[in-house]
Amino acid sequence: MTDLKQVAQQAGVSRATAARAFANPEQVRESTRQRVLDAARSLNFRPNLLGRQLRQQSTRLIGVVVPSLLNPVFAEQLQAMERTARSQGYSLVIATTDYQPEREAAVVEELLRQRVAGLVLTVADADRSEVLAELSQERTPFILAYHEPQRPYAAVAVDNRQGMAMATEHLLGLGHRRIALVSGPALQSDRSERRFAGYCQAMAAAGLPTPPRLELASHTDADWAELAPLLERHAPTALLCTNDLLAISVIAELQRHGVPVPEQLSVVGFDGIAMGARLEPSLCSVMQPLQSLGAVLVTELLALIAGSPIHQRCLPCLVRPGTSAGPLKEPCR
Repeated sequence: MTDLKQVAQQAGVSRATAARAFANPEQVRESTRQRVLDAARSLNFRPNLLGRQLRQQSTRLIGVVVPSLLNPVFAEQLQAMERTARSQGYSLVIATTDYQPEREAAVVEELLRQRVAGLVLTVADADRSEVLAELSQERTPFILAYHEPQRPYAAVAVDNRQGMAMATEHLLGLGHRRIALVSGPALQSDRSERRFAGYCQAMAAAGLPTPPRLELASHTDADWAELAPLLERHAPTALLCTNDLLAISVIAELQRHGVPVPEQLSVVGFDGIAMGARLEPSLCSVMQPLQSLGAVLVTELLALIAGSPIHQRCLPCLVRPGTSAGPLKEPCR
């Protein structure tokens, strides 16, 4: 069986250098690292990284908790995270909660059992989370994604309130005054709550009433039986959705039931996923810098692991125009 010593001999390096090429690749010159990897490949050698890391009571694993892998916003974030983590010799271990707060404790506990070096978490409500309160007493560093916590937790987010206020102002600039907001269950997302607050802020600044928000059973799937009463009661000319998948689903339901978008009803999302720009009508949305957010999350977490102090960062967002939001016409009846 091939061992590390044979790999080192074929690569023309010491055994210690070969070991570093696998365990701490950032500490080895790229040309040297490539010779070691080429030698390992030709000799069919695979190092037992996890076993060695566990013996050292640490791993180069980052645990990541997201609500769902079905939402492209998390897929885009994870792609950037994986690329950044890999460049620093780390790997991701991913778990989902299906937007269920009660699953968070079990998911985090399972990742801790795997001795992850740190955690990146998206939870339901960061400031009220018992899981985070307990985790802050543990030795494993963690950072929050998308949250803007009042508690002293490390976090990287966008300004959810300001982002939705910008989206509301965009619709106001198109002449809309009857604007309603559609979301999933409020208690399952503090991001949704902040976005609702931004909507209320912009409507109040314009001197307009804010109709009650429509809470759907799902964060990503619209139901015509729930949407129809809103249209009947408030006759909105525009809808703000708290995420892009929900906005896409809303548009599909509207058009399926004879309500053209944006001719009768404009729709705006929040996330800026790439898929939205390729649809027809193209989705008007608040763009989160997902690639930057994913990279910064890993960079900040690795700094925490190295002993740096806690930081909270808020990245800029902007409204991406799209043909799903048009100038005011006759309200939908």
